Amino acid sequence: METSRFDIADYLDSDEMIAEYLNAALEDGDEKAIIAAIGNVAKAIGMTKIAEQTGLSRPSLYKALSEGAKPQFSTILKVLRAIGGNLQINTLPA
Repeated sequence: METSRFDIADYLDSDEMIAEYLNAALEDGDEKAIIAAIGNVAKAIGMTKIAEQTGLSRPSLYKALSEGAKPQFSTILKVLRAIGGNLQINTLPA
């Protein structure tokens, strides 16, 4: 029996699913997981489309969102905007 590799990008097929996935990554607070999640969403939407909207090249995007990468904050903001997201600050309970 042949198995295929699981790819979360295959399941990120609605705005609601994408928002839930990114919010879960942000809630965990792990920097690597957040970058990976943003990369997975970008793949699900299409790197070519994200590259066009951000003004970054596809290779630059893949590099910036790859495992172990440390992308600039401006890159993260550009990608978040391109995937239809934004950052919002909420106060934490005391």
